[in-house]
Amino acid sequence: MANRLAQTTSPYLLQHAENPVDWWPWSPEAFEEARKRDVPVLLSVGYASCHWCHVMAHESFEDDDTAAYLNAHFVPVKVDREERPDVDAVYMEAVQAATGHGGWPMTVFLTPDAEPFYFGTYFPPEPRHGSPSFQQVLEGVTSAWTDRREEVAEVAGRIVADLAGRSLVHGGDGVPGESEVAQALLGLTREYDEQHGGFGGAPKFPPAMAVEFLLRHYARTGAEGALQMAADTCAAMARGGIYDQLGGGFARYSVDREWIVPHFEKMLYDNALLCRVYAHLWRATGSDEARRIALETADFMVRELRTAEGGFASALDADSEDAEGRHVEGAFYVWTPEQLREVLGEDDAAFAAAYFGVTEEGTFEEGASVLRLPGDTGPVDAARVAGVRARLLAARDERPHPGRDDKVVAAWNGLAIAALAETGAYFDRPDLVERATEAADLLVRVHLGEVARLTRTSKDGRAGDNAGVLEDYGDVAEGFLALAAVTGEGAWLEFAGFLLDIVLEQFTGEGGQLYDTAHDAEQLIRRPQDPTDSATPSGWTAAAGALLSYAAYTGSEAHRTAAEGALGVVKALGPRVPRFVGWGLAVAEALLDGPREVAVAGPVGGELHRTALLGRAPGAVVAAGEGPGAGAEFPLLVDRPLVGGEPTAYVCRHFVCDAPTTDAGELAGKLGG
Repeated sequence: MANRLAQTTSPYLLQHAENPVDWWPWSPEAFEEARKRDVPVLLSVGYASCHWCHVMAHESFEDDDTAAYLNAHFVPVKVDREERPDVDAVYMEAVQAATGHGGWPMTVFLTPDAEPFYFGTYFPPEPRHGSPSFQQVLEGVTSAWTDRREEVAEVAGRIVADLAGRSLVHGGDGVPGESEVAQALLGLTREYDEQHGGFGGAPKFPPAMAVEFLLRHYARTGAEGALQMAADTCAAMARGGIYDQLGGGFARYSVDREWIVPHFEKMLYDNALLCRVYAHLWRATGSDEARRIALETADFMVRELRTAEGGFASALDADSEDAEGRHVEGAFYVWTPEQLREVLGEDDAAFAAAYFGVTEEGTFEEGASVLRLPGDTGPVDAARVAGVRARLLAARDERPHPGRDDKVVAAWNGLAIAALAETGAYFDRPDLVERATEAADLLVRVHLGEVARLTRTSKDGRAGDNAGVLEDYGDVAEGFLALAAVTGEGAWLEFAGFLLDIVLEQFTGEGGQLYDTAHDAEQLIRRPQDPTDSATPSGWTAAAGALLSYAAYTGSEAHRTAAEGALGVVKALGPRVPRFVGWGLAVAEALLDGPREVAVAGPVGGELHRTALLGRAPGAVVAAGEGPGAGAEFPLLVDRPLVGGEPTAYVCRHFVCDAPTTDAGELAGKLGG
């Protein structure tokens, strides 16, 4: 029999709709029920493509005896962290403070006032490795709640007070300058893996935002070391197992420092950020490999993640069925030498094994290998490689596919819109710009809808119930601004401005600090506020970047001031933890460069417009259009006449404009960084 989750839109919650656990979605009614029954709340947080979430669900939440105990002694609440990042952030902060680590599934026991008093992540069905079983945890918490209630209340009160006392130091002393950026670069250099690219050890995550910072820093200062770190990291990832060598697109992270074995889930946000970074790397260097990876990743997103409504789904699972019908991680992607021979025959299988690094002993599990490009094969026949890839891809397509999390997350679609719009413009792929435009249309139609506030998610064209958070406003505005630059359609600039006005009104506190939830959002035990960039730009830095670009487009002093106020946090964090404020540092580079404002009085898609889009100056904004109506679409185009009847480009920064030019080569020189 289905539980209350059957009424929700989240694919993750729907995965638990048939559990014998009497789940509630996060709601005031769930806590009211706990109050009425005088029992604690069990909060379980995860997401649809999370491997260990599936394991714990199968072991414990699908078990009738465990469910019966849970239902009798708790009000169980299930949360999709991708739908409610605010709930996830608040309790994850508590878990990390109490235990020193966090992760998903996250398991937290709360009082009926939503105050946490006991924490964990994955609990096994039997005691193992010093960890109690889930049943033991449930019994222990029940006993504490029944017999030692005062102690529980004291612990909960202490945790909430501790969280409330964590006030954020946000710089406050102005914007990051040359000194902070130089210290950040030095910090990244120290953590750089000279041998394998990337930063830090295992597990190793794709550092898209740090690479964006390095590319912008190189463009502005000519620092060759920054470009080298960016290019070598991108090359190592492109040749590693973290990149899908047959179908394109990146896995979530590498379990080793050499990029060989990935954690196989594929997230929209990683692929959007990396697609854009490889396109920008091509713009900086002309690298054929960077061009190929950008286009293959864009094509992967469109082919595998695009929904019927024109948005982009959140993720593909790591797990799928293997030949024996077992649900295992990576089954869809890995190959044994025998499987290669079945598809390719002896000669081509031997060639493919050498080219893709497939060994007899295997690089993954049970003798299987993750395809990569070890690069020690010498010159290869490109036509033969293409033929082998096509045959392997066709054979792989016959395998059971990983599950897909079909919900559309506003923020991540904003990142995808920016990536597809720019990749389409750079490589003359108007179809990619169209896909970006369709996703943007969906966000306006469904996620903004009648309420004129962003909804976090939708599924099957139906808006979810959860309000957008700061990252949704920042990333969607970023996507709309990129689309405006590429298409010359001022409506996208207008929509971005509408979203950013809400950021100013609803998410901004004193001294320029930003909050992850709106002033009028549901009040949690703490108002979440995280300025660090992890898997995606934080709401804080995403908003700062979009505010800065919008100010450059419109001359709005209020948006420029808000951007500068928000960047105080980058001044504080950049020198200390550069890996975790990569997007913030990229925005700081744009601020240090101006950013430059480029107005092209001439046809959209013409030579001058294309040259402007290919300019490497950090964070430069581009407006293009012709005719008397162009200024109404873009304030930058007001009073920008043609020179001698020719399309003309104007470049300004810091309230100073260069002489207009009709020459594409001259314009490129002005935007080289």
